[in-house]
Amino acid sequence: MQSIPPDSANENLVEDRLLLDEIASKWSILVLGALCDGPLRFNALRRQLDGVTQKALTQCLRRLEANGIIERRIVSLSPIAVAYEISALGRTLEAPLRALHAWTVQYRAEVMRARERYKAS
Repeated sequence: MQSIPPDSANENLVEDRLLLDEIASKWSILVLGALCDGPLRFNALRRQLDGVTQKALTQCLRRLEANGIIERRIVSLSPIAVAYEISALGRTLEAPLRALHAWTVQYRAEVMRARERYKAS
């Protein structure tokens, strides 16, 4: 097996970290969760994500689109309307995200107890 030159390994590690930061951010995970059931227009998506600002949602959607995780489609021209949907590549994240969500549901109470113990110490 051929070894990877150190500079190349560091470069890959940086790229991996950046991609993980983008897909694992709070809004990215919530956007992908909302889009799992089908395409949504911007305002419908914003209504589903309590607390997201227009700027934060716009930036998140642009990052996900740039990485090929979601697709943006114009659905009407007058007035212009855009819908977002998960791409085929983005669908590959569905199982890991569902597993992460299931973990949060299963262990929420335990995490809350740990928080209380930490505060009390």
